[in-house]
Amino acid sequence: MAEADGAAPPVERLLEDIDEAFAHLSDAEESERPTVHVLVVDDDERLAEITARGLRRLGFEADSSSSVPRSLGGVVPVVDLGVLEGAGSEVLEAIRKARPIVVTGATDRASRAMAERLAATDYLLKPVELADLAAAIKRRLES
Repeated sequence: MAEADGAAPPVERLLEDIDEAFAHLSDAEESERPTVHVLVVDDDERLAEITARGLRRLGFEADSSSSVPRSLGGVVPVVDLGVLEGAGSEVLEAIRKARPIVVTGATDRASRAMAERLAATDYLLKPVELADLAAAIKRRLES
């Protein structure tokens, strides 16, 4: 790259051009990746926050809660079945409509049946690897 007079362009200008190119690349990458809001709901608040933090490191927008909120609109819920003990029909219906990903330590038939009644898109056993959870979230978005 040379100036009109044949001289090398100033280093500052080259660095500005490189910064501008990286900014455009970053904008393009972000526009290709949809923002996904994940809500991790687990009766173990610490585990819910650790999981949400791990998902944030993977590029997801993630929050944690120890109880199911009244509205799940616009989020991908990752739900431990333990938080649903004693839940009313309104809460269960809200979760079913949101098509959750169930993450639980329970392997019994009743738990699997509950996940099916909730229209869960995945049933993952604890301890779950973040990569497996991220793959389940991506599958959920594609379905």
